[in-house]
Amino acid sequence: MKSATEYLTFRTERREEFVCITEEVAKVVRSSGIQEGFALVSAMHITSAVYVNDLEDGLIEDIKDWLRDIAPDKDYRHHRTGEDNGSAHLKNLILHHQVILPITAGRLDLGPWQQVFYAEFDGLRPKRVVVKAIGE
Repeated sequence: MKSATEYLTFRTERREEFVCITEEVAKVVRSSGIQEGFALVSAMHITSAVYVNDLEDGLIEDIKDWLRDIAPDKDYRHHRTGEDNGSAHLKNLILHHQVILPITAGRLDLGPWQQVFYAEFDGLRPKRVVVKAIGE
């Protein structure tokens, strides 16, 4: 069993931004040399998320609207600490912070429309994602 770890850094141009990171994750998997195993992709911040879905602009906007409906911008108790990102924390809980992806024959083994996304909800500063490939 072997493993490889790489960190991806993102600095979004907007506070809320969705970034397709499939190619970056696939590059980590290829460079790891692992033929059979898994890749863990995990946001290292509590106001961002990683998820898998379709790269289609309308769907991404629908996801944003859905998240705003569930976790709207309002005055959260969290804001009493001096922060203003309560909804970002809740959106992280909804989409979650990590995914596990299969590696088969040295490549990400995704379905025909599946893409990996980094979703930022409190951006405009550097944030990291860890990619850890594990297998043989």
